Amino acid sequence: MRAEKFDVLVIGGGVTGVGAALDAASRGLSVALVEARDFASGTSSRSSKLIHGGLRYLEQLEFPLVYEALRERGLLLTRLAPHLVRPVPFLVPLTARVWQRFYYGAGVALYDSMASVLGFGRGIPWHRHLSRTAAKRRFPSLRDDQLIGAIKYYDGQVDDARFVATIARTAASMGAAIATSTRVVDVLRDAREVVGVRVRDMESGEEFDVRARTVIAATGVWSDDIAEMLGTKKRGLRVRASKGIHLVVPRSAISGDDGLILRTEKSVLFVIPWGGHWIIGTTDTDWQLDRSHPAASGRDIAYLLEHVNAVLDRPIAVSDIEGVYAGLRPLLSGESEETSKLSREHAVVEPMLGLMVVAGGKYTTYRVMAADVVDKAASRLPGTPASRTQDIPLIGADGYEHAWQNRADIARRHGVSAGVLEHLLERYGALYTEILDVADEYPGPLDGAPEYLAAEVVYAARAEGALHLDDVLTRRTRISIETTHRGVESAPHAARLMADVLGWSPETRDNEITHYVARVQAERESQRMPDDQTADAARLGAPDVRGYAPDPASA
Repeated sequence: MRAEKFDVLVIGGGVTGVGAALDAASRGLSVALVEARDFASGTSSRSSKLIHGGLRYLEQLEFPLVYEALRERGLLLTRLAPHLVRPVPFLVPLTARVWQRFYYGAGVALYDSMASVLGFGRGIPWHRHLSRTAAKRRFPSLRDDQLIGAIKYYDGQVDDARFVATIARTAASMGAAIATSTRVVDVLRDAREVVGVRVRDMESGEEFDVRARTVIAATGVWSDDIAEMLGTKKRGLRVRASKGIHLVVPRSAISGDDGLILRTEKSVLFVIPWGGHWIIGTTDTDWQLDRSHPAASGRDIAYLLEHVNAVLDRPIAVSDIEGVYAGLRPLLSGESEETSKLSREHAVVEPMLGLMVVAGGKYTTYRVMAADVVDKAASRLPGTPASRTQDIPLIGADGYEHAWQNRADIARRHGVSAGVLEHLLERYGALYTEILDVADEYPGPLDGAPEYLAAEVVYAARAEGALHLDDVLTRRTRISIETTHRGVESAPHAARLMADVLGWSPETRDNEITHYVARVQAERESQRMPDDQTADAARLGAPDVRGYAPDPASA
């Protein structure tokens, strides 16, 4: 990065940023990407983990948005990432005998019809109307007085953070230069043209310039920061942050096979099956405090529990909660609109020559956003071909279907259980053999999280760019939200494994554990606070491990 002048420099390692890096690299452009923290460390690891067409947007008559999302859902399920995206069933409970079945049924039928007629429905079963008895069989925990029947339909589900890391690795395999822990501190200009950025290595503190013919800012809720660096009144896009929180509870807390989608007075409430857990979300509230570590307050948690308990026969208590996470949606904003009504469409602007800003949109349509912003950049790079990413499977996709169909035989040959192999196939696809090779060196499960292998921690540090304990426990795995200890019991073992790969000294290893435990404690404290202000203050009580220079022994 210090020596080369790139065709495209991308700022931001979320799903849109890594998508733009892949799109540009696949067109034959020289590409660099810098991310201040870790892949998906912002919004892109804190979503509802759905790849969906946006059923509720039909009600708002946003047909182009639904069309676009259904197309992308179909591509991801069948061609681009079948190892990471899979169908998940949902029930729409009905409480009124005639009008709801007609109204909701018409909406779901239109949803499925759009996908099928347009050729985007492969891999997704058709919806079904269920009687009260059939619905109770699928979801026994629904209260009797909240159900006269249901409509069952399907959408897609993904581990959002793993998906982003996989896109980044795919871009790197095509020649993109990618660096995390690399924060942009200034924008370089030549007269009225942007020609690169100045960055700070958050591990060493060193600063250097990265030069490029075009710069793409895919920074989500941080989009306004780029305008401030330019020192211009041209803000490009006005983006507002909407906070959404999710709760994770054990599968045993709710008896059901399918997810639920429920309407509330402010948003849509999902109850989503997630392996041995349920994800319950989400809220939709304006957020103007710290953007790096948005905090879930006690009020947020109480709101979700109140609404989900209204339809369950056994209420979920705070003590049932395993994990809580909060994310910020970047919404294209007007001056006074409520966040739930702001646009979920995206926009691309060029506030200064050579700088493109992309913001808004939905996780599902990241590839379209990426293609649009690279198209804009390509207008300054004659001879650049059109986007090809609709035909490029992510790494791990090729060979996945064959491996899945023959998983019993493969597991037997490798001497592992079918459950372990399925776990690896659903997280790494055809790359599962690489983790099994590491497991020969580092056998057994991870302490405190037996569903994960110790080898996965080693692999994250060796091959997936994990630099800190938080990267592994929060994003390469989801241990921080899937265990009641939130990763604290796994931290010492994981730190020892990472130390072997990254050459940490005992002091650095202990520092990583200390920072991780402090982060968990701060999050727990914030979740006991009554409002956003006090929750934010409590969460900021734990410093970020990035920005602390390593000790000489580990350099």
